Order: sequence, then structure tokens, then C-alpha cells
Amino acid sequence: MEKNNTIIITGGGTGGHLSVARSFIDQFYKRGYNVIFIGSTKGSDRKWFENEPKLYKKFFMDTRGVVNQSKLGKLYSLYLIAKAIIKSIIIIKKQNTTKVISVGGFSAAPASFAAILTKTDFYIHEQNSVMGKLNKITSKMAKDIFSSYLENSKVKDYPISKKFFEKIRIRDKIKTVIFLGGSQGATAINNFALVVAKDLDNLGINIIHQTGTNDLEKCKNHYQQLNISADVFDFDTNILDKMDKADFAVSRSGASTLWELVAIGLPALFVPYPYAAADHQYHNAKYLFDNNLCFLKREDQLSKEYLLDIIKKEDIEDISRSLTNLIKKDAVENIVDIILKD
Repeated sequence: MEKNNTIIITGGGTGGHLSVARSFIDQFYKRGYNVIFIGSTKGSDRKWFENEPKLYKKFFMDTRGVVNQSKLGKLYSLYLIAKAIIKSIIIIKKQNTTKVISVGGFSAAPASFAAILTKTDFYIHEQNSVMGKLNKITSKMAKDIFSSYLENSKVKDYPISKKFFEKIRIRDKIKTVIFLGGSQGATAINNFALVVAKDLDNLGINIIHQTGTNDLEKCKNHYQQLNISADVFDFDTNILDKMDKADFAVSRSGASTLWELVAIGLPALFVPYPYAAADHQYHNAKYLFDNNLCFLKREDQLSKEYLLDIIKKEDIEDISRSLTNLIKKDAVENIVDIILKD
């Protein structure tokens, strides 16, 4: 395969999909390929990649999700996707594209279908324990599907950026707790953080809190009223620096966040987003929970006492050490090797 050929990475919408996209972008760029990203104007795609220097080109199309829309909304979403498929076909042909890799999310629909229609080699990375609707449809035409959960995946691992493995640390005592609601924020986790904040402060435990945009000012004001000096922010592209300072996380269980925490050995109480498609966030976390490698509660099961018991009584050192053995740092290299050999 000639190294002046082009690889398209597509997908996104949320940080989980986009962090996997970044891993692929980094790896193909490192190997000398021209890398194009095709995403959406909706979600966080543009925020992540509009100024990414490793990208040869990037395209953000006017698309939106089909799920959870009214009948008219679904029709309009499909119309936007159809227009974007035509644009994606033109990009694939014009840019001498040889491979298209989808990381899922509604942003991936146009380029995925364009790859299939143009008979371009097409691959899927499925992050979650339950396959999304788009991937279910397109997987029948994919050359390979990669997943941490599917037993028939050629690489049963998760593509995490190398920088996470550089921050591996075995936690033996909880001095700092980080609350992670994802780039979009999580009101239930935000409210829970504010409920337990004073108790954590009384125990001498520092607080790092990713609130998302909507709850940022509310949370900042609440910490000020409690006279607690917490590190409060809405979005940070260097979230690893925040994670690295923590000894325990209270987090949503989107696949990328979950495996990033695993990679750095950070124990967590996972609080799945209750409206995730096919309840995939719960099943993502349950994979660890069934192996005694995390704590897991639904939103309506959260209690201050439960978290405080974990902090006071649980052996997090054993969990932290076991997490670091669960994921390999060469996953993305192995996946890309397979893609390039096809």
C-alpha cells in the first residue's frame, strides 16, 4: 500500500467516540498516512478536531442523530444524512481514500455508508458492550469489527492513547476524588458531588469536578458557599492531567472514560447514564463489576454513605493494581496492523 494514500476516520458526537478517533489519527499519522476526519457540526467533533495539526483535512457535516426524534425529526435527520453521504462519496473519490474506519456515533453514518457504496475497505471499532444501531446495520458490510467485548474480535482490547499508559500509578490511599460527568456533563453526578462535598472536605479529601457546561456556574457557586477549594471545570482536552491527580473517580461509564480509568489504574464508582442506548453504559461497567474491579450504582441507588464506606473501608490498592493488568498499551498498533495488511 502506498504511503501517500488517504485514510478516513469517521464518527464522534461524544468524547468517548472522539478519544478513540484520536488514537487512530495519531497512529496513522505516525505511520506517514494522510488522515482525514469526517464528523458532524453537532456534538463535540469540531471542538476536538477543528485545529488538530495531525489531520490532512477535516470535514464537519450538518448531521444529527436519528434516535429519540419525532417522526418528522427522524425524516429530517435521514435527509441530512443522505446529503452528507453524497458529500462523503465525493471526498472518498477525490482524496484517493483506501480505508474508512468508523468509531461509531451518528457522526459516522455518512462516511460509513459512503464507504460501503464506493466499495472502499471499511472497518468498525465498537466501543461499547452493546453494539449501537448504526454499527449493527453497517457491520454486515465491514471487513473487520474490533471490540473490547466481542469474543470474535481479532484484537480484544481498547485503543487508548499512549499518554494514559505513561500515567499508570497504583493508588493505595484516597486523597483526591474526581467526579466525571463526561464532556456533556451529568446532572446526577454533579448533584451527588455537591451532597458529599462537605463530608469529603471534612476527611481532608480534595475534589476535582468536571461539571459540563450547563452546571458549571451552579457547582462553582455551591463550592464557594461551602468554602471548599475544589478544582471545578466544564471541559478540558487534557483531562488526563486531572485524572492523574485523583485516587478515586465517580464517573459515567461510557467506554472510553471507563478504559482510560482502567489504563491509569484509577478505581471508580460508575454511575451509568440511564438513557444510553440498550443500557450500554451499565453493561460496560458490569463487565468490570463482575470481576470485582469497580463499584457500580444506578443513579437512584446513589448514597453518601455508600461512597464514604468505600473511602474508609475498601482496599483500593488491590483494585488499582488489577486494573493496570487488564488492558495492553499496544491495542491501536495491533488494530492498525490488521487494517493495513488487508
